[in-house]
Amino acid sequence: MEKKYRLATRVIHEAQEPGDWQGATLAPIFQSAAHEHQTAESLSNTFAGKGEGHIYTRLSNPTNTVLEKKLAALEGGKGAIAMASGMSAISNTCMALLRAGDNFVSSKSLFMSTYLLFVNVFKKYNITARLANILDPESVEREIDENTRFIYLETIGNPGMDVPCIRTLADLAHSHGLPLVVDSTLATPFLVNPISLGADVVVHSTTKYLSGHGNAPGGVVVDGGHFDWTGNRFGDFKPFVDRKGELALLDRIWREHHINFGTTQAPFHSYLTMIGLDTFVLRMERHMANTMTVARFLKTRPEVLWVNYPGCDDHPSHETAKKQFGKNGFGGLLTFGLKDTEACFRFIDSLKLVYHLANLGDCKTLIIHPWSTQYVAFDQGVKTGLGIRPGMLRLSVGIEDVDDITDDLAQALEAV
Repeated sequence: MEKKYRLATRVIHEAQEPGDWQGATLAPIFQSAAHEHQTAESLSNTFAGKGEGHIYTRLSNPTNTVLEKKLAALEGGKGAIAMASGMSAISNTCMALLRAGDNFVSSKSLFMSTYLLFVNVFKKYNITARLANILDPESVEREIDENTRFIYLETIGNPGMDVPCIRTLADLAHSHGLPLVVDSTLATPFLVNPISLGADVVVHSTTKYLSGHGNAPGGVVVDGGHFDWTGNRFGDFKPFVDRKGELALLDRIWREHHINFGTTQAPFHSYLTMIGLDTFVLRMERHMANTMTVARFLKTRPEVLWVNYPGCDDHPSHETAKKQFGKNGFGGLLTFGLKDTEACFRFIDSLKLVYHLANLGDCKTLIIHPWSTQYVAFDQGVKTGLGIRPGMLRLSVGIEDVDDITDDLAQALEAV
């Protein structure tokens, strides 16, 4: 869009091409496995990367392309690839950056599946994730050596709720010739654009707030297009730099991993995500307001031992979050503590409105007991090191009437 519209306008109108869709104002679902080319030369050129056409949906799809353009624009990136899930976006990005013998520096505060990928799966390929205190730049820098390929963080740790300073870590990464990769699922473009703060690559689970209705699994990788891939650490990127220049990483992700691992986004899921994006800003405003109200409510309850939410004045990351997110809010997720696992179970079993399931970022309020579910197979020492406690509950606050949410939490707390 030529005019610099505000987010609430851009999220609806970016990448809109009604003239190409017979006047439709929402991109059609191109539910086709492959696309015909009228001439032999056209298909040959497209395979060679000289044409813009589509070949096979595992490679690209017109519906997915619209979503990619929209999300790249919303994040301030130069390009994007929509994928089947947030984890496929993370794994494909990391695999494109890494080789056997490499390492990377990551926050200790990680989503459960990301932690398992980094610590367990990559280990099989002689790749080391060096987990650091992401809030301490010196801790991060101590882990960097000649075989380090990138720094990785979450804008808001899940479920740690810590908020690192993106600008500081981007500057640190660049001083060592490294890119900064940011999972911004919990913050979304509503709170922050990591690329504008120096990050090089942004990944999302679009399943969460971007889609917003718990009905469309998906992920996306957005490339800022400003990292210099000709540096000493990245000699192996030369063929991709020669082909795509500033989008060398995106080209490598697509050519080596996305199309060969088969991590294609379903066109129908892209369609549903775009429907969700039309109400994204309205939903996020409600998520932010409701979560702050719920956090304050939980702090008044004697059954609740602690509340972990960046919006609270006593949170260790409050000042960083306030500076980084401005007046928009502090996220829609929080954790809080009860006495023990038994108390958590009684609380969950007494809820009447709040859903008990393994998701977040839905328009509905959702709760889970991480110790006994997502982290149930983890060694107890690892759980403790990750900040997972027996009495911890994770609450994704929805957009229902906030008084109904707090009423349900209140009556369930009576059972603890």
